[in-house]
Amino acid sequence: QSLVSSSKWLQRYGLKRNKLSLSQILSQIGFQHRKDYVTTLGKPVASRYADGLFPQYKRAQDGSIYNLTAKKELILHFVDCLMGAIELYKQRMEWLTSESRQIFGVIQEECIVIVLDFGTAAPSEFDLCRDALSMVLLEQVIQIVRFNLIRAAQGLMKWQQKCTPVSEHTVKSAVMWLWKLDHMTAVSHTSSAEALLEAMGDEAVSS
Repeated sequence: QSLVSSSKWLQRYGLKRNKLSLSQILSQIGFQHRKDYVTTLGKPVASRYADGLFPQYKRAQDGSIYNLTAKKELILHFVDCLMGAIELYKQRMEWLTSESRQIFGVIQEECIVIVLDFGTAAPSEFDLCRDALSMVLLEQVIQIVRFNLIRAAQGLMKWQQKCTPVSEHTVKSAVMWLWKLDHMTAVSHTSSAEALLEAMGDEAVSS
C-alpha cells in the first residue's frame, strides 16, 4: 500500500518524465542492433557493420542487442539520475515502513471503521495494542475525513454510532475512549464477524 499510487508517486518525483527505465536509457545512449529478413537466405540476418565499432549491451529480457554510442559524460549523467532515483525510493521505503505505517500499512480511504478485537490478550499486550492504535489515530486517521471505532465483544462497543468527521478534538476523544476500555470483556465466537457486519452497515464507510 502507499499514500499515493506508485504511478502517481513516480510522476510526482519526475521518475517517469526523466525516462529512467532501461529501455528509455538505452534508446538515448545508443541504437538497437537490427535484424532483417534476407530473401535469398530465407532467414533473418543481423547487420555486421557495427561489430567492433561500438560497445554492445544485450538485454537479458528479450536478447535484443544495443550498440552504445553515447559519450562518457552522458553515461555519467544517467548514473547521477539513477542514483538520485534510488535515493528517492529509499526515502519512500523508509517512510512506508516507519511508525504506524509499519503495523497498519498506509490508510488511503477517506472514511474508515477500525474494528478492535483484543481476544484474550494479556494486560501488557492489551496496552501495546492500544499504543499502536493511538499512533495510527494520531498519525494517519487525523489526515482523512471520517472514522469510527468498534470493539468486538459479546455486546458490541462503539465509540460513535456512525462515522464521525475527523478533527483534532474527535481524534483525541477516540484515543481517550480507547484508553478507558476494560482489559477483559465478554467475547463470543461470532463477535468479530458481528463487529465487521456492523462496520459495513454504515454506507459511508469505504474500508
